[in-house]
Order: sequence, then C-alpha cells, then structure tokens
Amino acid sequence: MRTYTPKAQDITREWHVIDAEGLVLGRVATVAASLLRGKHRTYFAPHVDTGDFVIIVNADKVVVTANKAEQNFAYRHSGYPGGLRSTSWKTLLAEDPVALVHDAVKGMVPKNRLGRAQMGKLFVYAGEKHPHAAQQPTAFDTSAIRRG
Repeated sequence: MRTYTPKAQDITREWHVIDAEGLVLGRVATVAASLLRGKHRTYFAPHVDTGDFVIIVNADKVVVTANKAEQNFAYRHSGYPGGLRSTSWKTLLAEDPVALVHDAVKGMVPKNRLGRAQMGKLFVYAGEKHPHAAQQPTAFDTSAIRRG
C-alpha cells in the first residue's frame, strides 16, 4: 500500500480568528503554529503546507508570565560589526506587541521555505479590528488555552 501525500488541489484552507486577550503568549503561539502547519488535519504531512490562515487579534492584551517581560530580550543584528541590538519584552509589548506575537509564532514553525510559506498565512493585529471579514473567518475556541 502506498503512502498518501496530499496534493495542493486537495487542500481546503479555512480562516481562524484567535482572540489573544488575557491569554499567555506561548500558548497562543503554540495554537497558532499548529493551525498554520496543519497539524489538526487528518491528512497532515510535514513536507506539505496543509495549514490554515490564522488571524490573531488583541495582541496588545497578551499576557507574559513569570517575570519574563523583564528577563527576556528580542535580538536583531544590523549585519555590521557591533550591530547587535536588544529590546526587552516589556518594551516590545508596550511599543510593538504585533512583533512580539509574530516572533513567538515564527519560532515554532520550520526554519525553511515551507515555514516561510506558512508564516505568510499569519496575520497579527494589536486591536480588535481586522480587514479580513470578506474571508468569513471562524472564531477559534480559546477555552482550552490557559489564561494568565
């Protein structure tokens, strides 16, 4: 018997909205990465993009637990010698919460062209509103995600 591999035309993509208000950052990122990868599908294959589109709203109201806001840093490098810059999560959560949530999800997908394609289906917004109403997204049930 041959192993089934999903084809691109066989995949039906859905749109999910995750309301991150009061939810822990890592738990939201884990759920979003799982939906982006398609691990909830019966026909999941690790080498094929079988995932759905994910919209995360209220990224500015996400919770960071256990003093991580002061202890963890987001790093970036300019490419020049001495070009390493760091920003604390506390500052990032206050100034650019979208980048914090986006980077948390990015760390949980594969680091290759498949992961980049999956990250193209992620949309993060700081507020309640998003411009994807025409796609008729369904609200994701966040009752199973632990709140902060």
